[in-house]
Amino acid sequence: SGAELPDLRLVDIAGLGPQQGILAPETLAALREVVERGEQAVIMLNRRGYAPLMYCLSCGIVAKCPHCDIGLTFHKKRERMVCHYCGFAAPFPSPCSGCGSLHFLAMAEGTERLEETLGAALGDHGRVLRLDRDTTRRPGRLEEILAAFANGEADILVGTQMLSKGHHFPRVTLAVVADADLGLNMPDYRAAERTFQLLLQSAGRAGRGDAPGEVIVQ
Repeated sequence: SGAELPDLRLVDIAGLGPQQGILAPETLAALREVVERGEQAVIMLNRRGYAPLMYCLSCGIVAKCPHCDIGLTFHKKRERMVCHYCGFAAPFPSPCSGCGSLHFLAMAEGTERLEETLGAALGDHGRVLRLDRDTTRRPGRLEEILAAFANGEADILVGTQMLSKGHHFPRVTLAVVADADLGLNMPDYRAAERTFQLLLQSAGRAGRGDAPGEVIVQ
């Protein structure tokens, strides 16, 4: 249809403090501008749940799956710590396996926490929807979320990699990739290529209508 590729810029978030969240100030400013113009934005964070690591404040160990020996992901709404490999789940709070303490610190950020952060940052000026495996468990829920966003019932759609390709939203003028280098650390010799593919697919969500698009890769 003659549309041009969106402009892309990189944003370094190495200097962000843990209390600032995962989005840089300039990214938040760009999101607010999009919402004020009556347009839409998508944010891809390929990490579901509320926090991928639960750190014990008493003894310093991370809550791990007893079967897979990897960190448990905290899901706030489900009040569970879940292993994303084998499906093991423990209620939260649960005693620390090292010292029995119940005092944990949720470290890093997943899509559930990002949705909460955006809601607080935008207040009444922006409506947020989330698209990941947790919000689409019920049959038909995936289609409901996509239809609601397409109909303009939300200004921002947050999601995992299922958001990166195949979706056509003409009103989306901003696509954000949060923690874009996350995939580079996967134990796969194709990690760089797969990360590039994911970034390129995510960039293709912006500027599909009459208005030009912009992509921010953090």
